[in-house]
Amino acid sequence: MQEFLIPAKPDLQAARETWLKTLAHERRLSPETVEAYERDTRQFLHFLTGHCGGSPGISDIADLRPADLRGFLAKRRNDGAGARTLGRGLAGIRSLLRFLERRGMVNAAGAAALRAPRQPKSLPKPLTASDARQVVAVEGQLADEPWIAARNAAVLTLLYGSGLRISEALGLTGGDLASEADTVLRVTGKGGKTRLVPVLPVARKAVIEYRRLCPFHIDAKELLFRGARGGPLNPAIVQREMAKLRSALNLPDTATPHALRHSFATHLLGRGGDLRTIQELLGHASLSTTQIYTGVDTARLLDIYEKAHPRA
Repeated sequence: MQEFLIPAKPDLQAARETWLKTLAHERRLSPETVEAYERDTRQFLHFLTGHCGGSPGISDIADLRPADLRGFLAKRRNDGAGARTLGRGLAGIRSLLRFLERRGMVNAAGAAALRAPRQPKSLPKPLTASDARQVVAVEGQLADEPWIAARNAAVLTLLYGSGLRISEALGLTGGDLASEADTVLRVTGKGGKTRLVPVLPVARKAVIEYRRLCPFHIDAKELLFRGARGGPLNPAIVQREMAKLRSALNLPDTATPHALRHSFATHLLGRGGDLRTIQELLGHASLSTTQIYTGVDTARLLDIYEKAHPRA
């Protein structure tokens, strides 16, 4: 993990580092989640440095009150943080305090008593089926080099055709989708959980075409998708290519790589897909997470009704 200046006494620094390692190795949280928790708790320690008048140690956080945490959340809100960011930050602080409480170092009751900020109820914003097809088509890619255009099309096709997260697609190795006979992917998702995902023929063909054009040798255990110089493909590159397509196709700002995953779920549901099956395909731990797509489909039906009904 990248080194940062941590405003805390050695006892709290050491305990926090142990907690972060536990999240990564025992609880098997994703690197992105661990990084977010590291950043959130670091910001909290910065706040406590001013709040307590010096670098905090374990004794300084042993009996944190809800008012202390409210002060931190208020500062973060004033700095521009939204409700989701504040909620995640509070979750990270609670996790750290619970970790320390189990070791008899602190009392986490103050954090447990504080209610998380109310989260906005926003529906996913999928692309239309026609827009999604344009985005994933190899002939529509804007890269000058054919192999890079084929790579971009293959990645985006997996996001839309199999509902993968971008981290899951970029985590595939050379042993995945190596031939036309490969019809299922074993995907490692959040928390290190694996699931089986069927792959459409068009996605297999897109990956095989990318393999054929890629100038770099791809071993079975190496990452499948490569950057321009042969290293691992950075998610920011995919985001940037999607932004170019968004501009070229006059799509809304909500048309992101992750919106292709939303589109996968929404279009399946709209064509009669079973909600429980869609949950398994997406790798959601809870059905309630998947149920948000029923709201998207209902909203679409109401929109059609209001536009088409003569008395609407």
